[in-house]
Order: sequence, then C-alpha cells, then structure tokens
Amino acid sequence: MPHAWQFFRAGGVDQVLIAQGADLLHLRELDQKLWVALACPTRGLHFDARTLDLIDTDNDGRIRAPELIDACEWACARLRDPERLLRGGDRLALADLAGSEEGQALVAEARRTLAGQGQADAADIGLAELAERQKHLAGERFNGDGIVVPATAQDEEPLRALIEQIVATQGGVADASGTPGVDEARVKAFFNEAEALFAWHAQGERDCGTLRAAAQAVEAVYAKVEDFFARCRLASYDPAAAAALSVPTPEQLRSHALQPLAVDAEPLAQLPLAPVAAGRALPLDAVAHPAWQAALRTLRDSAVRPLLGAQVGDALDEAGWQRLKAHVAPCRAWLLRRPPGAVAALGSEKLRALVGETVALAQARVLDLIAQDVAAGGQQGRVNALEKLLRLQRDLAVLVRNFVSFEAFYHREGAVFQAGRLFLDGRSCELTVQVADAAKHAVVAGLAKTYLAYCECQRGKEKMTIAAAFTAGDVDFLFVGRNGLFYDREGRDWDARIVKVIENPISIGQAFMSPYKKFLRMVEEQVAKRAAAGDAMQQKGLGNLAGQLATVDKAAPTAAVPGAAASARGRFDVGTVAALGVALGSISAVMVGLFTKFVDLGWWIPMGVLGIVLSISGPSMLIAWLKLRQRSLGPILDASGWAINGRMRLNVRLGASLSQTAQLPPGTRRLRDPFAPRSATPWLAVLLVLALGLAAWRWGLVAAWLPAA
Repeated sequence: MPHAWQFFRAGGVDQVLIAQGADLLHLRELDQKLWVALACPTRGLHFDARTLDLIDTDNDGRIRAPELIDACEWACARLRDPERLLRGGDRLALADLAGSEEGQALVAEARRTLAGQGQADAADIGLAELAERQKHLAGERFNGDGIVVPATAQDEEPLRALIEQIVATQGGVADASGTPGVDEARVKAFFNEAEALFAWHAQGERDCGTLRAAAQAVEAVYAKVEDFFARCRLASYDPAAAAALSVPTPEQLRSHALQPLAVDAEPLAQLPLAPVAAGRALPLDAVAHPAWQAALRTLRDSAVRPLLGAQVGDALDEAGWQRLKAHVAPCRAWLLRRPPGAVAALGSEKLRALVGETVALAQARVLDLIAQDVAAGGQQGRVNALEKLLRLQRDLAVLVRNFVSFEAFYHREGAVFQAGRLFLDGRSCELTVQVADAAKHAVVAGLAKTYLAYCECQRGKEKMTIAAAFTAGDVDFLFVGRNGLFYDREGRDWDARIVKVIENPISIGQAFMSPYKKFLRMVEEQVAKRAAAGDAMQQKGLGNLAGQLATVDKAAPTAAVPGAAASARGRFDVGTVAALGVALGSISAVMVGLFTKFVDLGWWIPMGVLGIVLSISGPSMLIAWLKLRQRSLGPILDASGWAINGRMRLNVRLGASLSQTAQLPPGTRRLRDPFAPRSATPWLAVLLVLALGLAAWRWGLVAAWLPAA
C-alpha cells in the first residue's frame, strides 16, 4: 500500500508534514512536484556545514533532492527505528543501531572507540569521542584513506625518496592527517611518464649511437646559428644593412652601461653570435659572443671536428653548417621527440637512481603500500559512518523540514535560510538572507514584489551582505546610507549599512498615505526651488548695488530728465492688475461653486468626502494590493541559490509578522514633551464649527431661531 502522507496549507501551497519517521523512510515515494525546494546551497545557511558536506556526495556545493533521499534511506537502514531521526539528539545510543551485519559492525567499532577512551561501559557515543578516534586513526601509518605519505615508507630511504619525488612531480593530495601524499592514480601517472622517458632513451641508443653528443651540441645552438647565417645572407643582399643587423648602436649600449651587466642576461644575450658580414663564417673561438662561447666550443669539439674533419678549424661557414645539420638530422629529430613533463625533466640518470633497474618492481612497491592502506580503510570507514549517522540523527529532520516543506518557516520556528534579525528605522526584520553579490541577487529577487534592503554587515574584520525584507511600517526614511544593527542566529551583533534598496509597497495603509506624502514633498521641493531662485536673484541685485556704490565716484554724469525717475517709479501696468483681478475672481467663483455643490449633498457629504479620498488614494492602494498579492518568498531564495518549487506567497498577515514596528510596552507612563510643536487643534475646531454651522443654515436646521427674511 502507498504511504499515507499528511499535508498542511501555507504560503498558498500544499506542503507535506513530516510527522513520523516513516515519512523519511518513504521520502522517495513523495512526488517531487509537491516538494517546496529541489536544491539548496551548502553555505550561507544556519545549519551545520559538516552535515551538509556529508550529504553532498558529489561535492559540488549543492544539495539536490536525490542526495537528500539517499541520506534519509542510508540513515534509516542503519537504525532500528526511523523515529529516532525525528527525536534528534547529540548522542547515538548503541541500542538504536540496526541488528544487521553492518549495524553490528558499527556497534563493535563504537565500543572499541569508547574503550580506547576509558568509557567501555558507555551506552551511547558522541561526536567528541568520534573526533578523537579519527584523529588517532589519521596519525597511524595506514589510516584507510588510500593515500600514502613519505613517512609511510618508514626506514626504507629509497622508497621514501621515490614517494617524495612522486609528490613533487605529480602534485600531492592530502591524506586524513593533512600531509601531502600520493594515491594510486598519481603513482601510475608517474611511472607511465618514467617508462616513456626510458623508452625514448632506448630509441636514441638505437637510432643515434655515437651521434647523440653531436646532435645535442647542434640542438643547443641551432636557433642562434640559424639566426647568424640568416643575418649574413641579408647583409649579402643589402650591404648597408650589415651594421643594423650586427650589433646595437653605441647609444643603445650606453643605456646599459650604467647598470650591472651580465653577458648571458637580456637583452645582451639576444645579440648575434658574431658581427654580421656578407659571406662571413661563424667563429667558434673567443671571437664569438661571450655568452655563447662555451656552447660553440662544445659544438666544435663534439660535432664539427668529428663529423666535418679537423681541417675546419675555429670557424664554420654556412655550407659546413648545412652538412653538419644533414649528419645529425635523424638524431636531432629524436631529441625533439623528448617526452614533456616534470618526470622527464628529472633526466634518465636521476630517474634510474630513484626507481632502480626495474620500473615495474618500483611501482609495485608503492602500490603495495597503497593497498595496505586501503585494507585498513574498513576501520576508518566505520568510524566515519558513525560520525555521519550521528550527525544525520541530529540534523536530518531539521533539514527535511526546511527543504521538502517550509514547515519551520511557516510555523515561525526559524528557517535555515534566515540569517538573523535586522534592527533599523524603528523596526525589526526577521526575513533576512545572506547573499554573496547584492547586484546579482537583486536581478531575481526584485520579482518577489517585496521591499528589500541590502545591507553590508561588518563585525571587526568579518564582512557579509544580507537582504532584509521590510513588510511593516513606511518607507519614508529607508535610503542608501542608513545604519542599523544586525544580530545573526548565534546572537552576534554586526554593524549594518544599507547599500541598495528594491522599492515595493509594504502595506495598503502605507499606499493610502503615499499620494499625500508625494504631494507634500513636491510642494516642499517647489517652494525650496522658488526660495533658492529668489535668494539667488536678491544676491545678484545686492551684488550689482554694491558694485555701483563702490564705483559711484567714477561714474560718468548723465543728463537727467526732470520727473523721469519719479514717473518711472510711479507708473504701473493697469492691464496686469486687471488680469490678476479676473483670475482671482474666477478662482474664488470656482471654489464657492464647489463648496456650494458640496454642501448641497446634504446627508451624502460623508460619501462625497470618501469619494474624494478614494479618487486620490485609490489607484495607489489598488497597485499596492495587486503587488502584495504577488509578494513571494521564492525569488528571494532562488537568487541565493535555492531551487524553489512553488510560489511561497507572503500574504499581508504573514508579512506583518516578519517585521515589527516599535511599540511602547504595556503599563508605560508617558511624560509631556517640552519641545513638542504647538498643536493646530484649536484652529481646526473653529473651522469645523464654522463648517457645521454653515451646513446647518444651508439645510434650514436653524431657520426657526433666525428672523424672517
């Protein structure tokens, strides 16, 4: 019969309830379309990193649904009762281990571990005892990890030197104790390269014979000799180019004269082997370039004279060089086929001293050590299995309740993705997640329709970035640069500073007041602009007046027209005044007409007021309502590396519980504020009384007390 599951509804999604151990045992049977998440990162969570690494079997830094299923089945197979996984605990009772052969092997290993630490009669085992046992096993000669270090060879000095050389050429891999060593793959790679080098040398013996030394001497100077004769050919083509192709100019040499010189250092070593001239032979003695004289003497003694005859002397012309190349061409081709790599760079003599006469025998000795280490792996493997089982007993149910469902989040128990609590702008935010890159996170998280503030948090030299969701209060004073305080899940406090915000509605109430606040800000900005413009104009006028006063004694006299200034000051534009009067009259008429129509509503005046308010705030509230309906947790976690399977809505009620605004505690006695601004209540009361009186007169409610018309 299929397993019977229980579900609960939260975030607009049906989520499985992990209520019994059998749920973990049958997790593979649960349709993954019903899972809340299908993958999560192993870092950035409030969860034991070592447990996550043990579940992450492919070591890619992510836990996927199949890995979680395997972990559940692995743990259930080694415990008598899966219910033990739901109860949790930091100690693993030996009686809870399964009665299978593997389970009994784990019991025996646990008793051996406890006995070694003087706790032979203990009924359970903890991580501390297992860690001590692992430390002891890691220090043993064979610790079961399949890696041997130079110390594994003990007193066999040739074998120790061979392992050290394998580490040096192939790169070491850390064993259980952290010491660099070699595994089977590296050993085989080393000896494969060694055999290739020996085979290459054997082929050289067959193909070259006595020409090897000559070929090596030719190869050592081949490029430079080719360069020299090419320059000489160019000099034959254009004699004027000989000087440019030969040596640097005196000015170029003078630039190097003021620093320490070395003939084999750049750029002097790049000079030609000898001064260039048309048809010139290459000198093989002290006339040649000082940095290449030793190599040229070797060329003369090992190749030129043995192959071309002693009559060649201390100079080699181009024709002789071509004959010499033809003599050593096959052997030189063999030299060019030299195997690459760090092992070949050791040279055949040093390599032969390391491996001895038989490569296969040396390889077998190292592989035998690895085989002995692997044979001891059963004990190490059982200790590691006990550690994994203990960690899964403690943490697996918590992870499942934060992966298959978000039971811990919606039951307000603290989800693993919640980084802590942010205090800022008179409120606290519980929905905070750790992010690696705020800019990349915001691209996806913006789809959550949630007001997010990205904060850089610092505690000493430690730094991290969080994204906090603001779901209560207003947004008037949330801006980049504001500082707050962040408490992580361990209770440590961090300095927090907003570095980026994603604006979205927080609540319908905040959207209701938004148009009025925007209008007031616009009025304030316009007034400030007008005031600034007026101030600038006044400053300019005062500056002009000051300039005139400072130069009044230098001003040229002008002929004054009698009465002109007085008439200019007294003249005004009658048309402008008339236009202003008409405008004010029209505005007054419109206002009176609106007020009259408003009063004519009678008992419908409250509905009229409500209509005016809705016409102003209604669009903003509608937009906020639509966005709040789409507010979701999924994009926030998707941007952090999760693979969320559902929408995971954050409705208004849940959102209000994730951010708390400041509230005075019960029983608070509030004292009068001596600096409080003067209240406008009396004036409002007078205006309200006048409005009510006018309405009563307009409706005829006071006609009985008034004289007849």
